[in-house]
Amino acid sequence: MAAHTKVSKYVVPPMIDLPDRQWPSKVITKSPIWCSVDLRDGNQALPCPLNPAQKLEYFRLLCNIGLKHIEVAFPSASQDDFDFVRRLIEEDHIPGDVFIMGLTQCRPHLIERTLGSIAGAHRAIVHAYLATSELHMQQVFALDRKATIKMAADSVKQIRELADTMPDSDIRLEFSPEEYTDTDLPFALELCETVFEQWGKATKAQPLIFNLPATVERRPPNHYADMIEWFCRRFSARDKIAVSLHSHNDQGMAVAATELALMAGADRVEGTLFGHGERTGNVDLVVIANNLFSRGIDTGLDFSDLEGIAATVERLTGMSVYYRQPYAGEYAFTAFSGSHQDAINKGMHKLGEAGEKFGAGWKVPYLHIDPTDVGRRYEGLIRITSQSGKGGIAWVLEREYGLELPKAMQPEVRDAVQSLAEKTGREITSSEVHDVFRSEFVNPEGPYELVGYWPRPDDADPTQIHGELRVKVNGAEKTAAADGNGPISAFVHGMHKLGATGFTVDDYHEQAIGKGADAQAVAYVPLKLDDNGVIFGVGTDTNIDQAAVRAIIAGVNRMATRKNQ
Repeated sequence: MAAHTKVSKYVVPPMIDLPDRQWPSKVITKSPIWCSVDLRDGNQALPCPLNPAQKLEYFRLLCNIGLKHIEVAFPSASQDDFDFVRRLIEEDHIPGDVFIMGLTQCRPHLIERTLGSIAGAHRAIVHAYLATSELHMQQVFALDRKATIKMAADSVKQIRELADTMPDSDIRLEFSPEEYTDTDLPFALELCETVFEQWGKATKAQPLIFNLPATVERRPPNHYADMIEWFCRRFSARDKIAVSLHSHNDQGMAVAATELALMAGADRVEGTLFGHGERTGNVDLVVIANNLFSRGIDTGLDFSDLEGIAATVERLTGMSVYYRQPYAGEYAFTAFSGSHQDAINKGMHKLGEAGEKFGAGWKVPYLHIDPTDVGRRYEGLIRITSQSGKGGIAWVLEREYGLELPKAMQPEVRDAVQSLAEKTGREITSSEVHDVFRSEFVNPEGPYELVGYWPRPDDADPTQIHGELRVKVNGAEKTAAADGNGPISAFVHGMHKLGATGFTVDDYHEQAIGKGADAQAVAYVPLKLDDNGVIFGVGTDTNIDQAAVRAIIAGVNRMATRKNQ
């Protein structure tokens, strides 16, 4: 089939007639009400649905995160779902500030079953839904608009009568005109006005929830926002209803559609952790909540241990979290590219300056939030491959091993690590980076081995040092005495006497790792070669002078090895 023939099957969705739309200039400044549909919409789409014990663990997880509206089941769909709702109530698993929610179609026996399941609940929402698109009404249910409105009104009347028999329970109504984004808007408004009138007891404190779902994502996100603003501006008692969003991700834009619809006036968001749900899933609550968090909005949700939350959801559902999933994916905050790694490394070191230069808030190149706010370790920000640069490798050695490489030394270390990465053709672990560093710069093979070094100040002039060194050269121990204006200078002169020539030492970088009696000195010593090249050696010891001479030995061995190659 020719490509143009296939394309002809599809049409551009018509624009919404809202020429004076206001939402594009709006800013989200407060958190919506969050509603998890993991245990219903998410669970029904799992290849292996959750068993009762798994459902209870998942419910507790949702409560611990801070969700206050949780759709727990489709009680009339199966005995398991009905029994789970009863268990939550009878075993007192529901926190006092949490509304459980049960879904029902608009059919009398299913409504009765659903209300029976929530008997005794302190707080519950009955979620009734009815398809309102012409596609569904005509081809699935063989209903016209008049019959659909009557079915909705009769259903709400029944729910109200049954709820009134439970005066000790706070029973709310949520109504969904399913496929709202495929529904004629005036008809959807007429239907919802009828539902509101039939319910009859909505107030500002106890609003009726109208869930206006993008059941199948067929439109771009701005259309959803237009449709939400259109509804909010025209509903007769806007202050007595909560407009809820329920976006599916068929075109990959559920998060964008939800954010724009919040700008358009919606009050509530239904979704799932990590976007589980039918087909391509529901809007991902983790992503959209953390997006708002990254803009300084208190969402009321706690994702500070997102790695643990993801592991729990993966274990319970058998569905893995994609490794590039925003916030939760293994690589969500990871840089492999050398230029990205270098920018992150520099940005993290200058984090204290960023607020003064660029205004309040978190400012680090390539990191839009602080990974530790969602429980991620800084050590995982940079992963080493053949594409990595000097900044990334320096970051790994500093973060995981406390080694502060001088900037001038970083290219040498990069070359050594990249050589291993290219040879293996895979990611290099931090321990392998450290092994390369130690074998190449701290303990390289070569003809020289330090036996001991004893520097002593001159009796008349303490700035002058007399040094005695014992070094094995190709296995044979040799001794030399030399003087200098410091212990390092004296050691270099002694090495020259033992045949290690062609270099000088002007300065070196030192640091301490650890504290107290266990502290280790680390010396990074550049040997300046006669040909104007530089080669580094690294040494460690409890004494900084001894660490420096060990570094010189390492550098001389590297120099000798290089000459023999």
